[in-house]
Amino acid sequence: MQISCAGKVVLVAGGTGGLGRGVSLAFLAEGTKVVATYRNEEEFAVLKAAAGTHAELLEGANTDVTDESSVTSLVAEIVAKHGRLDVLVNTVGGYAGGIKLWELEPKVFERMLDLNLRTGFVLARAAIPAMLKQGGGVLINIAAKAAFDHAAGASAYAASKAAAVALMECLAADVKGTGVRVNTVLPSIIDTETNRKAMPDAPFAKWPKPEEIAGVILFLASDEARVVHGASVPVYGES
Repeated sequence: MQISCAGKVVLVAGGTGGLGRGVSLAFLAEGTKVVATYRNEEEFAVLKAAAGTHAELLEGANTDVTDESSVTSLVAEIVAKHGRLDVLVNTVGGYAGGIKLWELEPKVFERMLDLNLRTGFVLARAAIPAMLKQGGGVLINIAAKAAFDHAAGASAYAASKAAAVALMECLAADVKGTGVRVNTVLPSIIDTETNRKAMPDAPFAKWPKPEEIAGVILFLASDEARVVHGASVPVYGES
């Protein structure tokens, strides 16, 4: 199957992170205009260097995607400059685990909700009206296997990811028949530098790599996936 996203305008939230960088690079390699949000200038510089000859298609936006006004302004700027926003991929997230619920600090719980749930709400609330106006678009939100696999010590993380799945399923029902598609991708442990450092004795070879997950995201963003809507797609690898 030939998958193409060439010519599309894509916003990758968290586009310089462990997964986000892989997603940004995959879209750039397809000839896609990519706007990547980031919070660390050095990470954006790394992404731009990795983009190589495709760097001219890359734009960066230092944006707090938990902040509604900042995200609303960003989407408006993208539409004003490029005339449309075809795809939104939200790769922003965070993890806190190994903590029993009664020992969990409220600020940690709130942080998980901000990173894993609120980002999806804020981004969708800004992007969906623009997609509806243009008659189509794709939103892909990254949740996690933990949305369904509720382990001990992961209450805040699992709850935030489960809520993110429910949020996107409801949104998919809201936009049914409009030409806008909404799907969720569910990784388990991704083979990133951060995860390797956190689990140095783990079986890295069994973890899916960012570029492998990015391939699934590319498909979901493409016209070839026009029949996929309201789905939660597992990309667990062997982990």
